[in-house]
Amino acid sequence: MKTADPTRVIAAARSWLGTPYHDQASLRGGGCDCLGLARGIWREVVGPEPFPIPPYSRDWGETGQREVLADGVRQMMPEVPVQLAGSGALILFRMMPRAIAKHVGILTGPDTFLHAYERLGVIEEPLTPTWRRRIAFAFLFPAL
Repeated sequence: MKTADPTRVIAAARSWLGTPYHDQASLRGGGCDCLGLARGIWREVVGPEPFPIPPYSRDWGETGQREVLADGVRQMMPEVPVQLAGSGALILFRMMPRAIAKHVGILTGPDTFLHAYERLGVIEEPLTPTWRRRIAFAFLFPAL
């Protein structure tokens, strides 16, 4: 599968900077959560969303046998090893040990990423060791 130009993905992601946090929303400038940010980038870089997203829990400590978010993303985007993920990759974070991955961000450089975070909205920040060790999965946006 051909993948999207990382500079295009990053430009789309940065156009969301400053968007306020709003649970389960996906409107640039109006509000979004981390998944809504990824959905908005998808619409700009790839095209219409392939299916509606069902309501989901905000519980970052949720555990289970199935990585629901990763399994869903895998249906639409090629997975890459976390260590090989570069700028423009969609990364999924496991926010608590033994919890399923439920937070999403976009790598914008080797040491930076962009995400929607409660109370802060869409921000770009350093990929500190604390954030880096939480990365559980990485995917690439497909080309149009």
